[in-house]
Amino acid sequence: MGTKEEISTTKYLIHAQINANGIVEKPDVVGAIFGQTEGLLSNDLDLRELQKTGRIGRIKVNINSKAGRSKGEIVIPSSLDRVETAILAASLETINRVGPCEAYIQVNKVEDVRAVKRRKVVDRAKELYKGMMEEVTPESLKMIEEVKEAMRIHEITDFGHDKLPAGPNVASSDAILVVEGRADVLNLLRYGVKNAIAVEGVSVPKTVAELTKKKTVTAFLDGDRGGDLILKELLQVGELDYVTRAPRGKEVEDLTKDEVMVALRDKIPVEQIYHDMGIKQDKPEKKAVDKTPDKIKLLKGILKDVEGSGNAEILDDALNILKEVKVETLYDELKALQNEGAYAVVFDGVVSQRLIDIAKDKGVKQIVAVRMSEVVKKPSPIKVITGR
Repeated sequence: MGTKEEISTTKYLIHAQINANGIVEKPDVVGAIFGQTEGLLSNDLDLRELQKTGRIGRIKVNINSKAGRSKGEIVIPSSLDRVETAILAASLETINRVGPCEAYIQVNKVEDVRAVKRRKVVDRAKELYKGMMEEVTPESLKMIEEVKEAMRIHEITDFGHDKLPAGPNVASSDAILVVEGRADVLNLLRYGVKNAIAVEGVSVPKTVAELTKKKTVTAFLDGDRGGDLILKELLQVGELDYVTRAPRGKEVEDLTKDEVMVALRDKIPVEQIYHDMGIKQDKPEKKAVDKTPDKIKLLKGILKDVEGSGNAEILDDALNILKEVKVETLYDELKALQNEGAYAVVFDGVVSQRLIDIAKDKGVKQIVAVRMSEVVKKPSPIKVITGR
């Protein structure tokens, strides 16, 4: 069997140590391995047959003799699966004689050749990536950032009489985010949050004040003095439902995607803000309206956005993004949720029974996807919406 073929098909390498009470040579060891394992295992694991079919490579023996004793290493390449390889390795330890001498063989390890190759691939990929990054000039980075900025600017709109910077979904969404400035709206657009509107200053425009009376509103403000002032103004002239802040000393426009998602997840009811500030709440209740049909329409719109992307979005009841993940990790991400208020799941894929079951356990009410497979049991609390 050629060395090149052995190397290309090998999955595992059996490494064993041999000790013999006498002088033995390589042919003696190889003969003992074939002779003393013959008939021990099933015909499927007979060493001679395995070597004929190329599933076991050429047995390599490196042995030295000194002071009337022999010691060395045995290496056997295997293209069997891991269980069969382990059984074959264990069978070597039944050998107790080599030629006329007593001998003892112990398997040190079974090496996964593919794991070693994967490590080499990863290490080499890191080197190549580092070289690629070193070749990217400041001018190239600037061009890339300009293109990204142009894409975000393309999505931003002017909303209302005051022409306030806003995401494209502010008019159609029944839940909005109120932020401080245009840069905040742009940063949120970068992470797929399209329902933010900016007040553009510490004085809250009439447009925003009127919107807060019609929609579910989350104030998402900077963690500084300016954010404090805008919050007080919003509490006086608007009707907030939730409040969340950037970390103290940070601004919404500078937050990373993870920081944005954490802030939206950790929003608190406005009633808690009134309580903490020692203010008696005296604001009219918003008219109770069944917004489920509107939500379905919005969820279908979100499905159009994610279709073809291979992504999934986990949303709260105000349709804010709790998590954006790849479809292949959606089940594990849902399973890992810890009372995070997941209301809907929108994804570019097929609804399965397994996904429905974990969604029910996590309290999800709406699942929106491209289509649905053969589902045996659909729990009544969950509504499944498909684009086909």
